[in-house]
Amino acid sequence: MNILLMLVPLSLVLLGVAVAAFVWAVKRGQFDDLDTPALDILEDDDRPAPPAKPAPPTPPEPDA
Repeated sequence: MNILLMLVPLSLVLLGVAVAAFVWAVKRGQFDDLDTPALDILEDDDRPAPPAKPAPPTPPEPDA
């Protein structure tokens, strides 16, 4: 029963931290636009990919 004297205040503190983190995220605009990032992946790339860099030549193996 004594453990409840520690767990109840601890849970209330954790709840307060979670609510504060949520309010902070809302004020910072984290939830303003939820659709655009999901649709960005579906758009085609208009620019071609940059040319690949050629691999450096490998030195010849010495004869033993």
